[in-house]
Amino acid sequence: MKKSYLNSLSYMAKKTANAYIPELERLCKVYYAYKTEEMIEIEKTFDPKERFTEEDVILITYGDLIREDGISPLETLSKFCGIYLKQTINTLHILPFFPHSSDRGFSVMDFETVDPKLGTWEDIENLETRYRLMFDGVINHVSSKSRWFQKFQEGTPHYKDFFISYNSYDDLTPQERSIIFRPRTTDILTKFQTVNGEKYVWSTFSKDQIDLNYQNPEVLIRVIEILLYYVRKGADIIRLDAITYLWATPGTPCANLEETHMIVKIFHDILDLIAPHVSIITETNIPHNENISYFGNGNDEAHMVYNFALPPLVLYTFYAKDVTKLSEWAASLKPVSETTTYFNFLDSHDGVGLMAVKDILSHEEINFIVQRAREHGGYISYKTYKDGKEVPYEINITWFSALSREDGTGHLDRQIKRFIASRAIELVLQGVPGIYLHSFFGTKIDMEAAFCPVSKREINRTVINYNTLTKAIDDPNTLTSKIIHKLNALITIRTKQSAFHPNGAQSILKIKPEIFAVLRTSPNKGQHILSLINVSDDEFHITIPMKTVHIFKQEWYDLIGQDMHTFKDESINLTLKPYDVVWLEPQ
Repeated sequence: MKKSYLNSLSYMAKKTANAYIPELERLCKVYYAYKTEEMIEIEKTFDPKERFTEEDVILITYGDLIREDGISPLETLSKFCGIYLKQTINTLHILPFFPHSSDRGFSVMDFETVDPKLGTWEDIENLETRYRLMFDGVINHVSSKSRWFQKFQEGTPHYKDFFISYNSYDDLTPQERSIIFRPRTTDILTKFQTVNGEKYVWSTFSKDQIDLNYQNPEVLIRVIEILLYYVRKGADIIRLDAITYLWATPGTPCANLEETHMIVKIFHDILDLIAPHVSIITETNIPHNENISYFGNGNDEAHMVYNFALPPLVLYTFYAKDVTKLSEWAASLKPVSETTTYFNFLDSHDGVGLMAVKDILSHEEINFIVQRAREHGGYISYKTYKDGKEVPYEINITWFSALSREDGTGHLDRQIKRFIASRAIELVLQGVPGIYLHSFFGTKIDMEAAFCPVSKREINRTVINYNTLTKAIDDPNTLTSKIIHKLNALITIRTKQSAFHPNGAQSILKIKPEIFAVLRTSPNKGQHILSLINVSDDEFHITIPMKTVHIFKQEWYDLIGQDMHTFKDESINLTLKPYDVVWLEPQ
């Protein structure tokens, strides 16, 4: 632990910190003892500025979204990626693959065991030989069926303060409850029976997910031990799930507190010391400015932050056929440092969060998104706001359905083109793109799951039979085949362009309300790419003065269309058909 932490602590806090430093040192030594000579040599030449490059594209998936009879789901996932995404994906984010009791893996019973329904640690380690891996650190809470919580219920002294508990429901006052910021409408306290009588336990997300008490340093030490175990098992990126709710102090919003940022800094410093190649990504679905605060000063907290504002802004852009809001926001994004970047995604295992655009879009514009998504078959999840009212928190829908109505409005090829155009936006912006597995197939809403009593999120988590899927991919006439081949082709081009390096410069151009225009420049200034995306179903002829991009070349090559364009009169002149995507490189 750095001295700067200790200097900011009170006498009693310093005393506690000093008492735990020997155990922290022991954990670091244990991790280091497992390092191979090869890893030690790799770390000697590790360049933090190249932590992420243009080659990085992350696949987001559950371990069992694709299933095959007689084969473990993790083996099936490995086989599928090796055949169909071999040239596209270099990083796998396998959502929690541990034994769990609810919430599709996010109510963890055992942090150190692979769910036998998915496979084994050997399966994970085999994937690690071919891909970078992102593990979930679901360290905000544990399952009510976990060993830790069972020990608490049994009255084991060591676990007495592992959780935040009260003897009476009224010990948490109405005033304290009213200012707690939460993504749920359920009660914050859940009643449990223990050997010491009834206890009311803090549970931010559900009755089955019990928050850990980080005011107990023993909790922090045990979590550090778990995270280092993940690194030993092959984690290259550790995703801190719902980290903004890590620290709870009654009388505060219990979200995004200074203590939470301090713990992220501790994780950062430990990894920087003994596993510098491992990155931290924070998952904080909160207003944009609070979200990006998890970069810290650019060198002391997260290496990557979920760009939560991007999905709803892209939806709004295509619904309104107007890039103005998206362009203004994208132009405001500034590089934080050469060692940090954004995680650009459009969809995930959850829905399209709305909290991040609360201060970017107006109330009417957010309601416009919600209404349009409903018309496309989507469902809305709500949270309780400070005044007790329920407000939209998340849209539950697949990305293809979000862009294309189920009633078939518009020709299928036009729908596919619109879908690819939306994905192109995340591919051209500064950062690392992440793509949910179902987006490679153009999956539509699972209507049966829409009636799931557990969660509306299940409509975007359909399990697919491997043989059925591969048969559809191999048939060039299917939606699945067209989507995966077009998306693969676009990503393959992207990963070969140094201008798309996360540290490459980005300039947002204003051309027409319907055209999203971005100029990207490689870190060494050796490559420029002008990306033009038509977000409407109209055709436009555009003229861009070359002085606007500060590049005066007559020959420009379209990397996607593989066409050479000759522009005279010091202007770039193009006709963009509906949902066209053009990547122009000056020759």
